[in-house]
This record gives sequence, structure tokens and C-alpha cells, in this order.
Amino acid sequence: MSKPLVVVESPTKVRTVKKYLGNNYNIAATVGHIKDLPSKEMGIDIENGFKPKYRVIPGKQKIIKSLKQAAGEAQDIYLAPDPDREGEAIAWHTAEILKKQGRKFYRVLFHELTKDAIEKAMAAPKDLHTHKYEAQQARRILDRLVGYQISPLLWRKVKGGLSAGRVQSVALRIICEREREIHAFDPQEYWSITAYLEGAFPPPFTAKLVKKNAEKIKIPDEKAANRILADLDGNEFIVDEVQKKTIKKNPLPPFTTSKLQQEAIRKLRFSAKKTMLIAQQLYEGIDLGPGEPVGLITYMRTDSTRIAKEAADEALQLIRKNFGNEYALDKPRFFKNRKKAQDAHEAIRPTLVTNSPETVASFLSKDQLDLYRLIWQRFVASQMTQALINQVSVSINAGEYIFAANGSSVKFAGFMKLYQSVDDEIQSESERKKPDLPELSEGMVLKLNQLEPKQHFTMPPPRFSEASLVKELEENGIGRPSTYATILSTIRQKEYVDLIKGYFRPTELGFIVNDLLVKSFPDIFDVEFTARMEENLDRVESAEVEILDLLTRFYDPFKKHLDVASEEMLSVKGVGIPTGLSCPECGKELHIKVGRNGHFLACSGYPACTYSRDYIRDEKGHVQPVEPNSEDITDKTCEKCGKPMVIKRGRYGEFLACSGYPHCQHTQSLNSNGPGKPIGVKCPQNGCTGEVVERQSKRGKIFYGCSRFPDCTFASWGKPIAKECPACGARFLVEKTTKKEGTFLACAENGCGYKESVR
Repeated sequence: MSKPLVVVESPTKVRTVKKYLGNNYNIAATVGHIKDLPSKEMGIDIENGFKPKYRVIPGKQKIIKSLKQAAGEAQDIYLAPDPDREGEAIAWHTAEILKKQGRKFYRVLFHELTKDAIEKAMAAPKDLHTHKYEAQQARRILDRLVGYQISPLLWRKVKGGLSAGRVQSVALRIICEREREIHAFDPQEYWSITAYLEGAFPPPFTAKLVKKNAEKIKIPDEKAANRILADLDGNEFIVDEVQKKTIKKNPLPPFTTSKLQQEAIRKLRFSAKKTMLIAQQLYEGIDLGPGEPVGLITYMRTDSTRIAKEAADEALQLIRKNFGNEYALDKPRFFKNRKKAQDAHEAIRPTLVTNSPETVASFLSKDQLDLYRLIWQRFVASQMTQALINQVSVSINAGEYIFAANGSSVKFAGFMKLYQSVDDEIQSESERKKPDLPELSEGMVLKLNQLEPKQHFTMPPPRFSEASLVKELEENGIGRPSTYATILSTIRQKEYVDLIKGYFRPTELGFIVNDLLVKSFPDIFDVEFTARMEENLDRVESAEVEILDLLTRFYDPFKKHLDVASEEMLSVKGVGIPTGLSCPECGKELHIKVGRNGHFLACSGYPACTYSRDYIRDEKGHVQPVEPNSEDITDKTCEKCGKPMVIKRGRYGEFLACSGYPHCQHTQSLNSNGPGKPIGVKCPQNGCTGEVVERQSKRGKIFYGCSRFPDCTFASWGKPIAKECPACGARFLVEKTTKKEGTFLACAENGCGYKESVR
């Protein structure tokens, strides 16, 4: 009889699991999902209870064949994909593929890839989790109902290739609304007054004016500041009160997924996507010697702060040994989960605390080591003693005015000796820049050296960085931590936002799409509505809500909005979006329209009036037409109508367009032969007759694009290789190079993960 089969999700895991289970089991990998909804249709039978039409993913036939061969005549199949909803779906689909009379299926959950965890999971297998699978199905169905019915609307009303998503569009809305807050912000002037003082002992110090007659003071302008300075002239500065106290500061809990993403973005300058990719590598197993793959961290998709007592005890032993007893707690510290947190997995922590960053450094790439060090230090610090901070607050009277001075110093570093969050580091740096306060006592008369008035202006709300957007999504219950990296990547790939100097800004296309969606679907893309839907998905998993009831209650009002939007949503291709600006040629209103090369202004009186212009938005978000320079007109003529060609600027740089637009919409590359060096690969876009050429970005970075740009917008940072992916059947592979793996070929299709080395 065949050995029992253990099915994991990733080929990397095969080696790690095989090491601990030995030759008693066959081990095979699904390489991600093996079934999914069809890519070219919605795949949901709405009339038949929203039944999903799952299909084998194209290119996965070879994987399925190898899974069946590995199973052979085995009676017992252990399904061990990742311990989350997506992993549960993979387990169910694998069971469907391998179903056979008399065969039994067991679900095993590897929360960490260590010998002890794997053996314990195999010794206590579970049944497949019906409700967890239904929760995953519900999410996929909801996403399809929204994406596959609203996206075609955008294709008709705006332009092809756009997409809407149940969660991604809410993230876009958050970014757009913040940008409009910034546009609407009106800076308010205010002033501060700082006193430069000396006591009986050095050093000199500063104090800020905070009150007048016990009321908080506001200084709106220079005139008010000068009045106060006149009032203060000749006043004695006398210490009224000195407060000294020692505060206790607790360490933060070990990382959840979102907190890891936020800290890695801010501390390591990783993207959310890169953070999750590297964390996956650390979880699945790193070679710590020939044939010694070890999972270095626990499962990295979690919103729980729970930790195992054994792990905490190990950390305390290490702290006593490496730092001393004064840095170790008497007993482990445990953390309460925030409300609504799922507790299926522990927090992210090292699987073995004795695997210090220094111990494993030689086996990790720089990025892997940086992220592992962050996880290791945060976990160990969570079991260290509190930091003790001395704080001094001084109140100083100057007639009817009160000044305040503050100082702090670290009495005992505690956990801060090992780890400080980015916010802790910022605070510590701010404190270090402040001069120490001298020894002061109540009633002491101080020497005034200078009074400094200073003008300030209130600041608009900040734009979202990746870290602050992840925080915003988490705090509002939008999506799940495991989806944040995909959400952030998608809204950039669809060109709805740009990431400029680390901060998100909506593109003009982003504003257009957001405004159309919010107007037509005010509830579906509402923050609170989306958060409630996440709660309902959790309730499906916990068997509190029936999946059919959830889908029906969502779809009925959604369908009504969809029907109305199909008829009434503004067409930016046709009518366009009104701007309130008048056409300088005929006086009718100018509208924003979108063509194949981007957005532009056009007269609503077309075709009687053919006025059109590029446009920009000023710092308040107001539309301003851009008049063409004489230099923009070229000596080339349109091959279709004979009118002069002019230089236009689109999302992918400059191109030539017919000056006869909109009657003639012919465009061509600035280099009719296709700029760049051909690499011998046909363009992989369906129906395109161009070829891939090597190009250089404005910053000098090499990338690969289609020779038919701007008619075809295919682009890739990796070099395409004319070789079909053996796993999923994609038309080409991409050449990549990393320090750890050297040069290799990889599939660019989402969810495939196929790699092969270059020999």
C-alpha cells in the first residue's frame, strides 16, 4: 500500500516538512491554488444560490497529475496548506481532486515549521473546516459580484482595462478623500513665544508660553504676540511648581501581520508586498546547513497577539542569560487581543528564540536578516521588564502669564535596551535634542536672556504612506491584514494612485473612477459598510451567519444600484465630467474626458466646437487648462489625415498625437521604429503584433516594454524570456537576479510562483 500523502501549499515547504517526517510519508505541493473561478467570466450562478463555478486553473494539470501520482493507492491524505481561509480552500479543492472510494482526508495545521509543531499537528489531525471554507467562498463570491459587474461599467464609461474591487475601491476612496481634505485646507496663522532662561545652576533652558490667568493662551498673529511681549517687559520669571515623577513604560506585543507591515515599511523601507514575501520565506524554511531547512518564524498571517507560554519561558531564559536578571520578568507577560481579532494563530514570533539574528546571519540574505531581526527583537523585548522614565515638569510665572518647561531621562532602559518601535525612536530623538533642565526649586527667580516670538501655520492632514494606509485600513476594519499588500499593489498597478516620495497621491484617473463609483454605489464603497461585511465574513466562519443569507442581503440592493448605474453613470468617454470652466472659444462648459492616451479637457459643444487641451490641477485641486507651446508642434504629419502631429504627454511619457483630435485620434511613438533595443521576444499581450524592447526609465533604470507604445502599454521590470511556464502555461517567464538566489527564471502570473534556476 502507498505511504500516506502530506499535501502542502508551497514547494519550499516540501523540503522542510520532509526533513521532519522522513520517509514515512510522501510529500507533495499544490503550488498555490489548483482551482479557481474562471478568469473570463464571473463564474457565479446567481439564480442557483450564488453557486461558484470552480475550474482547474490553466497550467495546473501537470501539478494535479503529480499529486495523483504521489497519492497512489494511499488511504490517508493529510492536507496541510497554510492555516488560514485561503489554505482551507486549497485543502478542500485538493480533496475534491484526490477523492477516491475508501480514502480518508485529514486537515493538519502547521502554525510553525519546526519538528515539534509538525509532529504535534500530524498526531492530532482535524476535519476539514466547513465554515472556514464557506467564509473564503463568500469573500470570493462577493468580490466577483462587485468586480465582474462594475468593472465592465468602467470599461464602457471610462476606458478599457480598469477595475473596481469591493475593498480596493474603498482604499482608493480613503486616499481621494484625504487629498480633497488637503485641497480644501486653509492654513491658519498662529504664534508661539519662547523664553530663554537660566537658573542658579547650569545649563540654560527654554520654556514655552502656555497660559494667561490660568486659561490656555492663543496667539493668532504678530500684533497679539507684540502685545504679550510688551506685557512681559520687566516681569520677573519665578519658578511656581516643580513636578518630578517616574513613569513605567511597557513593551509592545509581538507583531501581528499589519503591525509587522507598518514597522517594516517605516523602519526597513520595505513595501507591504516585500514584507509579506520575505516573511513567507522565513516561515517556510531557511537552510541552516546542508539539508537543514528550518522554519524561523511562526505563521505570518495573523491578527492575534497571543503567544505560547513555552515560547515566553524560552525568551525569559535567554534574557536572564544575555541581559541579566534585572531585565527579565518573574513570569511571562501575555497580551490581550484587540476586539474582533481572530485568534486562530499566535502572534508572529521566532520559532526558536535561541536562533538569534547573529546565529543565523550567515544563512540569510540582507533583507531576510533585517526582517528576522525585527521580529526576533520585538518578541524578546515583549518579555523584558518595563522601562523607567524620569519626567520633570516646571511651571514658571511671569506676572499673569505662565510658561512651561519639560524634561525627561531614562532611569532604567528595560526592554528599550533591545528594541524600540519607530515611534519610540522618534520620541527618544526628540527628547535627546532638548537641553537638560537644571536643578530648579519653587520660588527660584530665573534670569531671562531672550524672548523669541515665532510665526507658525497650521498644517493640512498628511497624505497616506504605505504604513499609515495599512494602519487606517486596519483601524477601520477594511479587508484583512493578509490582503493589505495586494490592495496597495493593485491600486498602483491600475494607475489610480502614485507613490511619490513615499506618499500616496490619487492620479486624475483615480479621482475620476472614485467619483463615479461613490456616486453610483454610495453604500458598497462606504468604509463602515465594508467593515461590517468583514465582520459578517468572520461570522460565517464561526457559523453565526449562513452564507446564502449573507450573499442575498448583499446582492438585492447591490443589483438595484447596478441597474441604475448602467443607465445613469456619466460616460467620461462621451459626455465627460463637468468642470465649471467655460470654453474660451464658444463659452460652453468644459468637460473632463478620457481617451486611450489619458484624460483631457474638451468642449461640451463638440462637434460644433472642437476645443481641447491637456490640463493640470493646482494645489487646491482646481482644473487649469495647459496651453500648448509652439515647441510642441512637430514637422511630422498625420499619416491618416495629413494634419500636423503634436507632442502630448501621457502616463507613459511623451508621444505624438494628431492635432486634428478629436476628429482624428491617430497617435504614434516619438520614434516610429519603436525606441529601445529588441530582445527577440514577441509582445505577450493578447492580439498585439509588437515586440519587446529594452528601454530606460527617466531615472536610468532598465525596463522592458512593447515597441508599439503608446498603442500597447505592456511593461516589465524583469526581462521577458520566450519560454512557456510549465506550471501555469503563461506565455513567457521573467529573468530575475537576487543576492541569495543569483539569476533565475520566474513566472510573472499572480499566484503561480514557478521558478527555475539558470545554469
